[in-house]
Amino acid sequence: MDLRKRLLLWLGSLLAGLLLMVAASSLYSLVSDIRSEVSASERLVAFLIAASQEPPASSEQLQAQLREAGLRHVKIATHPEAVQPDDQSALSRLLGASPLVSPPHPLRLGAHQFWIAPNPQSEIEERLASTVRLCITLLFYSGATLLAAWWAADRALSPVRELEAGLRRLAADQPCALPAFALREFRRVAQAIETLAQALDTARAARQQLARDLLSVQENERRTLARELHDDFGQNLTAIGLTAAHLERRAGQLTAEQLTTCARELKRDVRQIREQLRQMLKRLRPHGLDAAGLSSALRELVDGWRQRETGIGFSLEIAADLPPVDAEEALVIYRIVQEGLTNVVRHSGATHCGIVVGHAPDGLFVHVADDGKGLPEVGIARRGGLLGMEERLAMAGGHLRVNHRPPHGLSLEACLPRPHPPRTDKEDA
Repeated sequence: MDLRKRLLLWLGSLLAGLLLMVAASSLYSLVSDIRSEVSASERLVAFLIAASQEPPASSEQLQAQLREAGLRHVKIATHPEAVQPDDQSALSRLLGASPLVSPPHPLRLGAHQFWIAPNPQSEIEERLASTVRLCITLLFYSGATLLAAWWAADRALSPVRELEAGLRRLAADQPCALPAFALREFRRVAQAIETLAQALDTARAARQQLARDLLSVQENERRTLARELHDDFGQNLTAIGLTAAHLERRAGQLTAEQLTTCARELKRDVRQIREQLRQMLKRLRPHGLDAAGLSSALRELVDGWRQRETGIGFSLEIAADLPPVDAEEALVIYRIVQEGLTNVVRHSGATHCGIVVGHAPDGLFVHVADDGKGLPEVGIARRGGLLGMEERLAMAGGHLRVNHRPPHGLSLEACLPRPHPPRTDKEDA
């Protein structure tokens, strides 16, 4: 059952109860009025019979019978002063219930003389009493309805507290298991919260995996740098040191030709160290990344992969009217292409890979596509390089789209939004 049906059910029940109470109150008033009218009529008939019978009753007996009769709508007395109209109540005057009353008329019954006059005050009091009774009933029922509505709303909205507690547990990185709800709306909200919790768990796990991968990459990079420094720089520096020591020991004994040979060896070793240092710095961070430098750096990166024996043909297309980019944007684009090419070479098994760098009205885009085997069929796993690219783009305000269409390979579409330049007055004109 949903919340709308439950509220309609409660309101319908309350309205049905109100109708039943009003009907019961009206029925009670009707029965009471009928009994009063019948009883008053019987007493009036009894008085008339007693007054007109033979031999006639005494005046004292008839007066006592009139006092006990409790007649309605009429007044009968032995003196005209006794049938004068009564003072109306303040409520009757307030409501404008002031009926015209005719003067008393003489009435002879047998040997007795009576005076009779209409008495509408009894009917007015009866109607007022019925109205007051109905108002009291409605007032009581209104209070009961408010209490029932408050209780029903409190009970119907009690799952909100459970949902709030679940969201707080979710914010505190705690399990947010929610109970089963009877109302459909709350079940949907609970399912959405559970889906959000699963997505957050997946994101946390992916972030932890990315942190571990980053630490692993950092350690591997350090080991690689240490090995290159030891193997390449260490050997060249050792050779330089040996040559320098040889010159120091035998400086006075060496001929000019031998000195020239030692100088050439030193120059060669220094040149090798300079080249190794340049390659190492280029791998760590490309130099001069701007609008023009980005194109050169990307071409150099692709050419470096072409020179390797990968069995993959690479093509690079860069828009000629690529807008100016700052160093951070250029670095993001460079790293996306670098990581994409690395993944293609390591995992795709492709024969061709195409890279397109261009711009659209809403920003820059990078498209890396291959004709390899794509990702595993278990799903697009955001791990390692893909997760790193997503995180890098997210920090720059962009996003990554992965199109997996086996057996046609994999394509990565990275979008990097750029702020629109402010319009000038000339453009507005």
